[in-house]
Amino acid sequence: MKRLKLKWVSWGIALALVAGTAASGICQDQVREIIRIPDILGYKALKCDFHIHTVFSDGNVWPTVRPMEAWMNGLDALSITDHIEYLPHKDDLKIDFNRSFEIAQSSADGLRLTLIRGAEITRDMPPGHINAIFTTDNNALDTKEWRDAVKAAYDQGAFLFWNHPGWTGQQPDGIAKWYDEHTELVEKGWIQGIEVVNSVEYYPEVHQWCLDKKLTMFGNSDVHDPILMDYNPARGAHRPMTIVFAKDNSASAIKEALLDRRTVVYFQNWLIGEERFLDPIFAQSVEQDRTQLTLRGKGRSTIQLSNHAGLDFELALDGEVPDLSLPESLVIPAGKAVMLTVRSTTETVNETRTVELPYRVTNLKVRPNEGLPVRFKAEITFVAKKS
Repeated sequence: MKRLKLKWVSWGIALALVAGTAASGICQDQVREIIRIPDILGYKALKCDFHIHTVFSDGNVWPTVRPMEAWMNGLDALSITDHIEYLPHKDDLKIDFNRSFEIAQSSADGLRLTLIRGAEITRDMPPGHINAIFTTDNNALDTKEWRDAVKAAYDQGAFLFWNHPGWTGQQPDGIAKWYDEHTELVEKGWIQGIEVVNSVEYYPEVHQWCLDKKLTMFGNSDVHDPILMDYNPARGAHRPMTIVFAKDNSASAIKEALLDRRTVVYFQNWLIGEERFLDPIFAQSVEQDRTQLTLRGKGRSTIQLSNHAGLDFELALDGEVPDLSLPESLVIPAGKAVMLTVRSTTETVNETRTVELPYRVTNLKVRPNEGLPVRFKAEITFVAKKS
């Protein structure tokens, strides 16, 4: 219900292509994107989207299409979360809130994807829209009172999170607001996470809430149309996704990871999350070729930085180092290497120092408007200019 956009010509073409895919399955000439984010801390980095719609609510594709799209987009797990209360196709389809999951299951199994049963509890603000995943019977969520629906999901062992809290359909200024009802939900343990990113929207205030209230961060597509209408990998775009650090790709391992808040949001060229995850991601991704440099007079030397991840890292200088000049900014492109140039600003020093070259990775967001601090360690030998 969040977005009802129809790009008529593109929609018709995309739907025809997707219908062909649904009929024939994944073919040899169809390829899967590889999302290169490293495994860390002994966990696998699973690429997930936990907010997806089909024709069984207000989406425009058949359920079997969603696993196929997910496979091509490089995902490992997904949850189809059709609305409980908003059913524009109800005159054309039998109402069964478990049906989209059941139809998509064989498609997901054939692609070795983890499909998680879920639904979107769709109410006015407050409390707004709430996703319930790892449910066992979505039909039990069809209740008159929103608290009864949330409790029914919770009693099934579901993991619940608040969807698009800054959506202008419920917050006209686009700024998320915390209500007493949300305090109640958190205190009861009925919601355990929030979407920091939904579709093309990032909510910085929600990012901070998750840090302060120890809630799990999510980034999801909320896709309604065929995925290529919104995110075309051929043009360098990718759907927002939740990176889950789990022991394996089973539903139980993913749920355990969500309960432990082991997630990072991958949005455009950003990673958003806690420093305890972003720091090892950067450390595992970037390789420094050497740590010993010699600077003669006001000479210079270089350190090669190689990026093994699938996204660029954007660095900004984060302080000064005595007797050294460093670049104010530096981009390490995905899958490539660059030189970090280190220059001496003195001609009179004769000594060896161990230094840290201070930067922040501005597109690894540890807090709103705050990038991940990183330090490149080096042992620098200064050789004074001969008089």
